[in-house]
Amino acid sequence: MPRTARIDLPDLLQHVIVRGVDRCDIFRDDVDRGRFLRSLSKLLVQTGTECLAWSLMTNHFHLLLRPRRTRLAPLMRRLLTGYALYFNLRYNRSGHLYQNRYKSFVCDEDAYLLELVRYIHLNPLRAGLVKDLTALDHYAWSGHSIIMGKGSLEGQSVEEVLSLFSTEIQKARKRYRLFVEDGIPQGKREDLGSTRKMTRELVEAMNGEPFDQRILGSGEFVRELRMRKELDSKFPQPLEIKEIIVLVCRHFGLDPAELRLNTKSTRITDVRSVICYLAVRVKGHNGVEVGSQVNLRRAGVSVAAGRGEKMIINNPELITLIDK
Repeated sequence: MPRTARIDLPDLLQHVIVRGVDRCDIFRDDVDRGRFLRSLSKLLVQTGTECLAWSLMTNHFHLLLRPRRTRLAPLMRRLLTGYALYFNLRYNRSGHLYQNRYKSFVCDEDAYLLELVRYIHLNPLRAGLVKDLTALDHYAWSGHSIIMGKGSLEGQSVEEVLSLFSTEIQKARKRYRLFVEDGIPQGKREDLGSTRKMTRELVEAMNGEPFDQRILGSGEFVRELRMRKELDSKFPQPLEIKEIIVLVCRHFGLDPAELRLNTKSTRITDVRSVICYLAVRVKGHNGVEVGSQVNLRRAGVSVAAGRGEKMIINNPELITLIDK
């Protein structure tokens, strides 16, 4: 499968995740973590990149970055290459350190900036690296402690995060901490992680726009990105109705010709439902045109699409059938 082109332009907020190859540890001790942070801080300043949140785990790390003067790729290339060279030299190892290339997700700031700050900073607590929020307040390897005033990292945009809670720094820190605390019962957020699942809320937020694993945002946000000329080559051309039918039928092991039969077979009904949802609500095709291909009238297509939505919420992998 070809790699999906990254969406990478200045001023886009990006959630970056890097994991060790074969789940290996990429930070074995605090010396490693300190070395990585020094490099990160230096590159943030040199490239004019703002860091809103970060956390270093054992076999992976999270960054929430907003490049200003350049794209994200140059910073990540220098950061990862430099650290891999250091790590391999220190531990007398060779070969790849990271699992494939880094993952980056373009994020809608209005809807997700604070949610991601909280999600990323709670990682050490969720993973059991610290026992409670008080310990997290002093944990040196997460940006949360910097925001709480327990340390400093040049390049981390502490003031911007706190300004979203209050103009008075102490009041802002108190409100920020309460906000983080409120996120603890949420556990691992399936809508914010590296393998986001299709949920009813996400379906509604997309509002008919194609689901794109590279983007965390509403349908309106996706549309705005698609309208940017610099990103024309990053987005695939829309699938035709016949292409969608072929892909879905192949997945279910059904001959496309069977869709034209006058039958109430559950198997065929399910395939029609998935096709109608993907073709009409995700790819934006005309309901009448879709109906002519699957032997349904306009009203039948609408009903089928509703049924298809429920099927995809229960089986999120179905949305990937039309990834292209």
